[in-house]
Amino acid sequence: MKGSTGTLPEKADVKGRKSGSLSTSTLAIDIGGSRVKATVLSEDGEMLAERVRVDTPDPCPPEVMIATMKQLVAPLPDFARVSVGFPGVVRKGRIMAAHNLGTELWRGFDFEKALHKLFKRPVRVINDADMQGLAAIRGDGVELAITLGTGFGSSLFEDGRIAPHLELAHHPFRSGETYEEQLGMRALEDVGKKRWNRRLQRAIKTLRVLTNFDRMYIGGGNAELISFELAQDLEIIPNTLGMIGGIWLWRDRHGTDGTP
Repeated sequence: MKGSTGTLPEKADVKGRKSGSLSTSTLAIDIGGSRVKATVLSEDGEMLAERVRVDTPDPCPPEVMIATMKQLVAPLPDFARVSVGFPGVVRKGRIMAAHNLGTELWRGFDFEKALHKLFKRPVRVINDADMQGLAAIRGDGVELAITLGTGFGSSLFEDGRIAPHLELAHHPFRSGETYEEQLGMRALEDVGKKRWNRRLQRAIKTLRVLTNFDRMYIGGGNAELISFELAQDLEIIPNTLGMIGGIWLWRDRHGTDGTP
């Protein structure tokens, strides 16, 4: 998968081993509204351990999430740095909004600083859809990645450069409701797969006009429920990219490692 900073293997299969260069190994954590997942990656994006996961606590204030993450990663091999995909608006490591975890609990919380204190390693935190998009993109033209899960996520890129994060999930879409209200898990359970798929088709048409994307990537746990034929510029991507994208948080545009 080609991104803005080089090339990763086409597939990053789990090797079931604990070897690899510690100096460039990355603990990658994908926080979702339903589950928190983690693994340790080599510098080439290979999983150096089986992925571990746990249900996202509810309620989930920062201190509960941090305790959950500490327990989750305990069985994983050592690592040199940490990449975290967070389901909300993140600015310089600080949480601005977290609709599916409780915004008022998280607003203004310096998540990067708290995780650095926990892991004693350099930490970078980014929106979860942005992290998945970093692993999916080819680095050519305008590329849009969306995630379909508990909520609705999105990330936008041009020639491999990530755009400022836009919370399209909470932008009006149709019938007075947002993308998330129409396409999130609650909507899927309320209206069923058939109507949900029709809504998704309409959303893709709208996003095509809005962004003029050259390629769109569709991820998240509910992407597997898509029942309509995809156009050639649409691609379903695996959920594992939500963690593999953590490699790109430590690379510059020339593919060199950017660990402090």
